Amino acid sequence: MKAIQFKRKGLPKDVLELVEVEKPQPKAGEVLIKVKKANIVPADIMFIQGMYGIRPELPQIAGFEATGVIEAVGGGVAYPQGTAVIFTGTGVWAEYVCVDARAIIPKPEAMPDQVAAQAFINPLTAYGMLMEAQLQAGDWLLLTAANSAFSKFVIQLAASRGIQVIGTVRSDEQKEGLLALGAKGVINEKTENLFKSVKTITEGQMVKVAFDAVGGELGDLVLNALQSNGLMLVYGALSLRPVPVNNGLMIFKNLTMKGFWLTTWIMGLSKEQRQQIIPEVLGMLTKQSLKADIEAEYDLKQFQQAIQHMESQGRKGKILLNMNE
Repeated sequence: MKAIQFKRKGLPKDVLELVEVEKPQPKAGEVLIKVKKANIVPADIMFIQGMYGIRPELPQIAGFEATGVIEAVGGGVAYPQGTAVIFTGTGVWAEYVCVDARAIIPKPEAMPDQVAAQAFINPLTAYGMLMEAQLQAGDWLLLTAANSAFSKFVIQLAASRGIQVIGTVRSDEQKEGLLALGAKGVINEKTENLFKSVKTITEGQMVKVAFDAVGGELGDLVLNALQSNGLMLVYGALSLRPVPVNNGLMIFKNLTMKGFWLTTWIMGLSKEQRQQIIPEVLGMLTKQSLKADIEAEYDLKQFQQAIQHMESQGRKGKILLNMNE
């Protein structure tokens, strides 16, 4: 089978190769999935560079999120062959992959594959972080990297609950689309003063919670924009730099800075919570009350162009890999 693999850590353009590898066979508790479409997320790029929380086991097939159809099952698995599924795993940028049966979700029949390929990581992370934030209608939330697929899900979910969202972007061209989704304000971090802009938009209230995907100097500015007793949830480090924490600010404003990782959050849910949350999120995506934007699809052999497109500025939707050659 074909797979996108790397034998050493580094930039995708330098280390990724399209190779022929042996088709895997499911062990007990696993399913073999014929992958149909795969998502490309920032975590994939960091994983390839060895900068993610999970370390690659070289040689390593890349990719974390996809949709496909169960072709075979291992012992103790009740899913029938032919079941369409949404799933996460390590090494999904391949024609076939074996994953733990506990890590798959049956795909709603009405959900297109283009949506299913991105229906796990970003929508559930958005739902989970809002749940963790415990915001109420009227509260202010600040998002960095607001034009990302994740942030667009947050804006839609928050707006439906009356939560007021401010986003940061790097281009004025990105503002109109986010305001149309329900954001109350959008700040160009390159040309506008973040603290003053947040103060103006919130009429001096500042924000109760921030979700930060960038870190570095922007993360420091975000901390300054929090109310007293504010919370910053950190879920990424796109700048590849840590947030320079001001101890005095943290102490005198009684701020909290906390990490968020989807796997840890899901593991902490009760069975009843999982049975309620996952169908709710998938239902919103299927009915398009929660919209998932797709900008382009590329064949497996075009993976380098796909990654370049995914990393390009001004992108307005997800970039997917199509495994149906």
